[in-house]
Amino acid sequence: MKLRLMLWLLGVMLKRALRRKPGFRQALTDARRLDWGIATEDLSIARHYRMSPQAIQTGAGLPVDLDLELRFADSASAIRVLRKPTQQAFLDGMMAGQVRLVGDSADLKKLQKLLKQL
Repeated sequence: MKLRLMLWLLGVMLKRALRRKPGFRQALTDARRLDWGIATEDLSIARHYRMSPQAIQTGAGLPVDLDLELRFADSASAIRVLRKPTQQAFLDGMMAGQVRLVGDSADLKKLQKLLKQL
C-alpha cells in the first residue's frame, strides 16, 4: 500500500511541477515527450506516466508502448531506491538485481534530469 501511495503522489507532484515550476517545464520541453512506468516484477503494483509539455497523464498498470520501465524486485526495494533516486542508488540496485531497466538508458537520463527539477 505504501508504494501505491508513493507512486500516486509522484503523479501529483509531477503535475504540480508542470504548473508551477518554469525549470521543470523547460526541461520537459527539451525532452519533448517521455512515457515511462514503475512496477514490481510481478506487476502487482504498477503505474505509468505520460509526460509532454502540455500535460502529464498518469494511470494504473503498464501499457506496452512505454519508452522506459523501471521494474523492482519487490515493493520494499522500490521504496528504498525511490526515496533517494540518485544515479548511484539505481546502479547499486541494478548490480544487486533489485532494479531492472526496460528501455533505453538515455531515457533514464532524461527522467533523472526531470526529477531533479521537482
